[in-house]
Amino acid sequence: MHILGITAHPTGAWTARQAGNLLMDLGERAGRFKFLIRDRDTKFTTASDEVLAGNGVRIIKAPVRSPRANSFAQRYAGTLRRERASTTCLSTANGTSGGSSPSTRGITTAIGRTSRGNNGHRPHQSREQRPPLHEPGQPVDVTARIQRTHVVHGLINEHRRAA
Repeated sequence: MHILGITAHPTGAWTARQAGNLLMDLGERAGRFKFLIRDRDTKFTTASDEVLAGNGVRIIKAPVRSPRANSFAQRYAGTLRRERASTTCLSTANGTSGGSSPSTRGITTAIGRTSRGNNGHRPHQSREQRPPLHEPGQPVDVTARIQRTHVVHGLINEHRRAA
């Protein structure tokens, strides 16, 4: 999962800019992506599609009225709402444009923590209980001590092997 940006008022131009930012953030890894599944929201314009298509990414639009077609993104969005929204001050409805207000920074920080935990720590069944950023040949020390870390203001605990 890669968080591109957060704004209270997304537009087509903003979305195209975020697509370009994604390619820059990924650097050399961007060539490994073959397709992008997206919904039919009007914020995804031809310009944002062209930015990704220029890098060889095939754009696949989800079928109309088919929320299960993009179930991974829907599940992650639901997780964010349940785990983060209840513990983060969500006051971006006050007309801020995103990116500069204290509330937007707080949301960005909270969602960034969730993304890092999801990509670097949380086990995924489809990856044989390994997180997405785990290298397949990397050895795992089963004799190390376990360390508990409080996240989400102590509502969730993560357990890792201590260094």
